[in-house]
Amino acid sequence: MNIESSNLGFPRIGAQREWKKALENHWAGKLEENDLIAEMKQLRLESWRQQQEAGLSRIPVGDFTCYDHMLDMAVMFGLVPRRFGHGEGPVPLHTYFAMARGDGENAACEMTKWFNTNYHYIVPEWEKDTEPVLLENRPLEAYREAKKCLGIEGKPVLIGPYTFTKLSKGFPSEKLPTILEQLTPLYAQILIELECEGVQWVQLDEPALVLPHSQEEHEMVAAVYEKLNQAAPGIRIMLQTYFGSLEHYKRTLSFPVAGIGLDFQAGREENLKSLSQHGFPEEKVLGIGILDGRNIWRADLLQELEFLQDEWTQQAACSGWWIQPSCSLLHIPLSVKQETELPSVLKHSLSFAEEKLEEIVLLTHALVEGAEKFSEKLAASHSALEELAHSPWRTRKDVQEATDRITDQDTRRLAPYSERKTIQAQRLTLPLFPTTTIGSLPQSDEVRRNRRAWKQGKQSDESYREFIQQEIRKWIHVQEEIGLDVLVHGEFERTDMVEYFGEKLEGFVVTRQGWVQSYGSRCVKPPILFGDVVYRKPMTLKEVVYAQSLTSKPVKGMLTGPITILNWSFVREDLPRPQVARQIALALREEVKQLEESGISVIQMDEPALREGLPLKAKERDAYLEWAVAAFRLATAGAHPATQVHTHMCYSEFHDILDAIQELDADVISIETSRSHGDLIQAFEEVHYEREIGPGVYDIHSPRIPNREEMTRLMHRALRVLNPSQLWVNPDCGLKTRTREEAVSSLRNLVEAARQLRKEHAEIAQK
Repeated sequence: MNIESSNLGFPRIGAQREWKKALENHWAGKLEENDLIAEMKQLRLESWRQQQEAGLSRIPVGDFTCYDHMLDMAVMFGLVPRRFGHGEGPVPLHTYFAMARGDGENAACEMTKWFNTNYHYIVPEWEKDTEPVLLENRPLEAYREAKKCLGIEGKPVLIGPYTFTKLSKGFPSEKLPTILEQLTPLYAQILIELECEGVQWVQLDEPALVLPHSQEEHEMVAAVYEKLNQAAPGIRIMLQTYFGSLEHYKRTLSFPVAGIGLDFQAGREENLKSLSQHGFPEEKVLGIGILDGRNIWRADLLQELEFLQDEWTQQAACSGWWIQPSCSLLHIPLSVKQETELPSVLKHSLSFAEEKLEEIVLLTHALVEGAEKFSEKLAASHSALEELAHSPWRTRKDVQEATDRITDQDTRRLAPYSERKTIQAQRLTLPLFPTTTIGSLPQSDEVRRNRRAWKQGKQSDESYREFIQQEIRKWIHVQEEIGLDVLVHGEFERTDMVEYFGEKLEGFVVTRQGWVQSYGSRCVKPPILFGDVVYRKPMTLKEVVYAQSLTSKPVKGMLTGPITILNWSFVREDLPRPQVARQIALALREEVKQLEESGISVIQMDEPALREGLPLKAKERDAYLEWAVAAFRLATAGAHPATQVHTHMCYSEFHDILDAIQELDADVISIETSRSHGDLIQAFEEVHYEREIGPGVYDIHSPRIPNREEMTRLMHRALRVLNPSQLWVNPDCGLKTRTREEAVSSLRNLVEAARQLRKEHAEIAQK
């Protein structure tokens, strides 16, 4: 049996986030299009070179993008909404970016989470009478470039036809077969051209095949792959799945593909069960996704090698194995080498994208040449993980005892919502359709420059504190002048809503260059949650209390919720996630107490990642929601009835967790609706929602400034199913990425929209 090393995808942002900087310079008019294209090529070549030098047998090409891989597929197929005015031929770069970010006249395409990750993709839009056409063969271009420049026999990567269709919008579910029929000839043409070029393997990513779907729908997918095989019989297709176990496993084995890739991290147990029951075709290649592509811990290579030599492998004695990560390495940072300040015990336990490649190649060599030859390297990973497991960071009895003392009463507010609502209304005296922002305000170059100087020790604590207070004063004045009802301090002291708390809580560590793409050019640095979580001292108090001292209007205390901190961190694997969530919740509960005791009347605890963490398998969802909701309530339930607790969620499909959102028992929730054009509101037609809600009316991820009429129209959509007394008017997320001019102009329009709504409902307002 032939055993090879393979990768599914690689980080695109570069060692110093060159990708991000190039994009933002181009959007700011500082980098010409040709120069941007040249910089992107260099980054692409460097990523291939790194994989080539690591010794990989199968290097993916075509996974690099200038914004998002789903958007790349959409423009390749000519799926450009009419509002962008595209004619014929390949889609120009300015139109491509307009679809992603919006422009002066047109709203951007919808953006949402890529399965259960924090990566956001641009949702392809199918309009009435859409006729997709192949405008360019991007995988072929990538293959040619890799071969010409580096001599790499690349493995072109595409989103498979089923997954691309399932993640698109603009057609009813019953039209799925029709859309697949329209796309199949285009995929066939791509494969035919690749076959003519001499391409050996093509990776078609079909993560949607791990989602629950009917046997009838699966047969549609089978028919598509039959047609693709007929069109290009010389191409060997690796049907790649990830993020869970393959549904309809037995039927998929008969697909006319040369290989099937399975996730042996998220889907290990179920995929092993399917293998033991149904085996694996001897003529196909099995892609074994054995290394976790979504977490940064070093693999115990001795343990994984033992797994690859276990009894189950007798059922997978096929034509070959590809040893590979469980999914694309897009979801983790590039290299541990840059982390020079981490404790050695921790650093030796880490594996980022470059290190994952080394692990893949080492495992492959150990299987082919024998483990004895590599015994020292294999044992090193086991020793590093053992040392971390027995460190003081992971053996704190006080933390264990605190979580053991948690009772059901600790997750219940002191008064029901019906009573809290009256008490809070008397305390806050807000108008109908109250206005607020989500939390962060624009972070200028000056803010980033001062924060960087302070972190590097070039600016004193006192000087930095004075600067932050200056920014808070300035923006409290701006918010009052605009006319917002509930203000925020702006979060100028925070780099990121999770990283900030990772810096403040014991048990976390923050990296120097551990950047990961979240959406577009937006990169985040997830903290590493490696030990027991301990509350040290107040984390947000000084800034919020100072802001409140400047105004008579309420200023929100801004916290990130336990599930979002959990899901947006790289989390230790030695404890069950519910237990880790409880540790975080207890720390946040103490911060809520500190804010309350200092007179803060409104506290927002954001949970944008609640939906993101929802398991893809329906049978696992109830258990997750139960402990996730309990963690949020543990963090907030200690609040006094007069304290108004808000939460915020954005850019996810929330329709199927509305019951859980109710169970959070927050007084007010704000959600994203601007990019989805209010589609989420229809969910409230089916679920009675009694609490207050702010449907986002301003897409903060776009530089365009929405006018009052657009915002009012979205609120009118909400008023079809919700009472005026329930509704807040707010953006759909924080404003840190926007300029001052964009934010101020948009917020002025937002306040005007609220005033217009109050006029329309003056009778209710008087009551």
